[in-house]
Amino acid sequence: MLHDPNHLYIFDTTLRDGEQVPGCQLTTPEKVEIAKDLERLGVDIIEAGFPVSSPGDFQSVVEISKAVDDVIICALTRANKNDIDVAAEALKYAKRPRIHTGIGASDTHIKYKFNSTREEILERAVAAVKHAKSYVEDVEFYAEDAGRADVEFLAKMIEAVIAAGATVVNIPDTNGYCLPDQYGAKIKFLKENVKNIDNAIISAHCHNDLGLATANSIAAVQNGARQIECTINGIGERAGNTSLEEVAMILKVHNQAFGGLTSNINSKLFTYISRKVSEMMNMPVQPNKAIVGRNAFAHSSGIHQDGFLKHRENYEIIRPEDVGLEDADIILTARSGRHALKHHLERLGYHLDKEQLADIYQRFLVLADAKKEITDDDLLTLVK
Repeated sequence: MLHDPNHLYIFDTTLRDGEQVPGCQLTTPEKVEIAKDLERLGVDIIEAGFPVSSPGDFQSVVEISKAVDDVIICALTRANKNDIDVAAEALKYAKRPRIHTGIGASDTHIKYKFNSTREEILERAVAAVKHAKSYVEDVEFYAEDAGRADVEFLAKMIEAVIAAGATVVNIPDTNGYCLPDQYGAKIKFLKENVKNIDNAIISAHCHNDLGLATANSIAAVQNGARQIECTINGIGERAGNTSLEEVAMILKVHNQAFGGLTSNINSKLFTYISRKVSEMMNMPVQPNKAIVGRNAFAHSSGIHQDGFLKHRENYEIIRPEDVGLEDADIILTARSGRHALKHHLERLGYHLDKEQLADIYQRFLVLADAKKEITDDDLLTLVK
């Protein structure tokens, strides 16, 4: 698989890792609908499910493979023959299939999850990649709990699976443990010490247990990773996964810092797809969530409102329209100043002189102290 070193591949796992959240299960038609939206959004890879886990997951991978044309469809497996056989069967209609197989890389997982040894785990990893390779050209290998793995052993494992045919090597911080400099250093070590590393794409798969998933993924890219595994709204097990919209907008805002790396993401679809995934999965988005939260482009402090109304770049590094919103919100609260009140009154067609505005502003403050948020109806009452 030839890859472009100047392209950041966006691997969306909303339908696999995101859907593992209790209460977020989707039907196959719902998954197909989201997959089509993800294709429109411009993701490079859709992880469609874990086929051996349930008949529903198997069927979803089959139907998504039929419905999507231009995106790589990926199916997850453990490092065993049956999982891989079932995944290959589920992917038979995919135009661009990928099998994602792997095994634990940390001594904790090797000892307490697999009751095994490093040598045996290496053998199983290589055997799984070779078996997957007998079905598809594009094989991704995940070294589970790589975030806590010994870096020398991890390098040995990655070298062995690339030699066996892996085209992508996933270095997951499965427990959201790493600090950004630690995770970045791990990626850099692999880039510099695995002799065949240029034959594969390095992928970052980070969890948000300490709120560092996005920061860790960005640190990985700065050190040579060229694929990020992420989800819409950052949904996922426990505290969630890396947020797709966050990494895409970081790449857009700081593009020169990444040497002009490209992605195919159409950020104008973020608000639409965020709300759709939130509703379909019954997972509300916190109001202060970066990029897609209800308050991400809302200004309520008087000082901020005044600065924003004078020159929007005072308080905005992203334009609302870049993520599919019509405009920023100037929200009227007891913290708002005269400038914001004047802005809203003019929007409603009232152009007042200084004295009139001063009078209404005093009455506005009394009302705003009593109410959490002021509506247009409240303003019309004040003016009359």
